[in-house]
Amino acid sequence: MSDLQISLLAIGVVVIGGVLLYNWYQERQLRRRLGEAFGETHEDVLLDSTTAERTEPQLATDGAMESATTSPQTQGAAAVKGVPEPPAAMAGIDESIDCVAALTSETPLLAAQVSELLSGVAACGRAWRAAGFNSATGKWEEINRAVTAQYSQLRLALQMANRGGAISPVQLGAFYDAVNAAASRTGAVANCPDAEQVLRAAHELDQFCADVDVAIGVNVIAADGETFAGARVRALIEGEGFVLEPDGVFHLEDEQGQALLTVSNQAAEPFLPEAVNGMTTRGLTLLLDVPRVAAAESVLQRMFELGRGLSVTLKGRMVDDNRATLTTASMDHIRQQLNDIHFAMNTRGITPGSVRALRLFS
Repeated sequence: MSDLQISLLAIGVVVIGGVLLYNWYQERQLRRRLGEAFGETHEDVLLDSTTAERTEPQLATDGAMESATTSPQTQGAAAVKGVPEPPAAMAGIDESIDCVAALTSETPLLAAQVSELLSGVAACGRAWRAAGFNSATGKWEEINRAVTAQYSQLRLALQMANRGGAISPVQLGAFYDAVNAAASRTGAVANCPDAEQVLRAAHELDQFCADVDVAIGVNVIAADGETFAGARVRALIEGEGFVLEPDGVFHLEDEQGQALLTVSNQAAEPFLPEAVNGMTTRGLTLLLDVPRVAAAESVLQRMFELGRGLSVTLKGRMVDDNRATLTTASMDHIRQQLNDIHFAMNTRGITPGSVRALRLFS
């Protein structure tokens, strides 16, 4: 192992240690604030995390972090004279949730060179976006690996967090490797953000998202000894505008195609389109994915009304996960919890249902 690799390992250990300590402090602060809003003495069984087990980043044990150090190409990167800065929302790049690197060249990069760079960025295993200054049109434009034009400036963005967790040192190192390698091959100038700051920001963002990543669900269950006929369930739910998707779940979407509510089988067996009419079930689960829905308060009210209607028509009961009947008081409490979560998200600048929220909670 070279001296450089040993040094990078040491830096990585310090970064991860600092990130963990910082996250611990931030988590305590956020949980305290949310605790004041939610009431720490009340355990709400209707609120359930929608996230899978989050994988913490692992320290790179090879050269993947090598390019996180400053190379000759990353010193003093400057915009080409006469080239305007890219629009803030170019290609969906969002510096509050993306790690953004820049590549500047006095001689426009060929399409093949840009495509090779973007293939390296895509191989990092994270959601990415890219924008380039088209030398022929004099404009910035969104680009992908199927590029055909030449570009004198590039902006490459790697998303720092989503429901899979925060960006890892290995992924960030691979991103910087791709950018710096392209700079070396083409004579361009690369400018990459400080790796330690990116990792710290990514883990703090990921922790916040984990704390507000909540789904609100209610259940409609059959009376003891009874079941709901699948054909009847399908007719009722599709009559409310839901569509049964191949995943075996009924989805209600808005005019833009964004999911608002889902209805699924309370049992593990999905409502497959080709089999649902011959099925029976003991219960249904109605679910609202809080961070991904903008007008969640009205959608929540619609979920309650749908639950009531189904329970009456199917002669069942609308209950929580402990099979306790939902009362007006419990539904009011759920509304307050939803408002508190949305307040926390808006305060952080992550508007529920916005493009930023949809990217983070995906």
